[in-house]
Amino acid sequence: MTERITEDPGAAAPAAVRPLPPAPVRRVSMADVARRAGVSSQTVSRVSNGYPGVVEATRRQVLDAMAELGYRPNSAARALRSGRFRTIGVILFSLSTTGNVRTLEAIATSAAAQGYAITVIPVEAPTQGGVRGAFTRLGELAVDAVILLMEVHLLDAADLTLPDGVPVVVADSDADDRYPVIDTDQADGSRTAVQHLLDLGHRTVVHLAGPEQSFAGQRREDAWRRTLTDAGCEVPEVYRGDWSAWSGYEVGREIARTDATAVFAANDQMALGLMRALAESGRAVPDDVSVVGFDDVPDAVAYRPPLTTIHQDFAEVGRRCVELVLHRLDAGAADHGATLVPVRLVERASTAPPPA
Repeated sequence: MTERITEDPGAAAPAAVRPLPPAPVRRVSMADVARRAGVSSQTVSRVSNGYPGVVEATRRQVLDAMAELGYRPNSAARALRSGRFRTIGVILFSLSTTGNVRTLEAIATSAAAQGYAITVIPVEAPTQGGVRGAFTRLGELAVDAVILLMEVHLLDAADLTLPDGVPVVVADSDADDRYPVIDTDQADGSRTAVQHLLDLGHRTVVHLAGPEQSFAGQRREDAWRRTLTDAGCEVPEVYRGDWSAWSGYEVGREIARTDATAVFAANDQMALGLMRALAESGRAVPDDVSVVGFDDVPDAVAYRPPLTTIHQDFAEVGRRCVELVLHRLDAGAADHGATLVPVRLVERASTAPPPA
């Protein structure tokens, strides 16, 4: 006989069973890693912070222990102990230009070699509001030092100052005695380019210049004019582009209608557009017109013809920026002035003596 159980509808419902909260997961500590790796906590700290001087076998042993235990360094605690976030802020306008991309790559590589990360802070537009927005974000971030890939006069236009106690280095040719500068030797590059064309026998050199508001472009233009003047040559009209290949092409169509036999373009991209315009007009490079660029982009050797150009060592600029800003951070140095990285002429097939 089956027993029937009848529930009393008036009886109180049993209390709901509440699950116990999960036991807290203990964070893996540096001491745990040290025990697993069989080394001291100091050695784990040195490996974690990227300091040199740790034997490679020991370093690998510590890294393996970190991976096995799932250890992640506590950067906030580390910053409290050392007073460093081990991060460099990089403020820049654009990642579309050759110089900025290659310099930023070198900064990131050099910073990593010193145990630092970088935080890239883009300026949305070259306006006062855009600059203010970038510096507002900078104030919210934990950075030890700042590298500016931008022209310092924009700080004045936006009525801004950098945070006190944060070392600053500028990777640009436009700066005053407030900040140290690392830059390539813009003036010597232009002088070398123009002199190369004059030495080939050209009576003068036309200049396809960069934007008027660019200080790097202005340095190149000033040196072009000065070199021609010093040589007693006629100084032709300046043609101006915006650094892009398309602007070089559009301006190049105007140059192609002149009797120019030599053109110095302020960057390789504009030189590329110029050479297309010359080819379309039936003027051969270098038989009719010689062309020199500036930058030595990786593709310059593949231009048709391969481009004679001024080589800028962007990697060295980035390396020196990191070296100098960390020196200022460590030593509290207040050194100013400009350090110029040498440039060199790379001769290829786009230049030749003028047509007879």
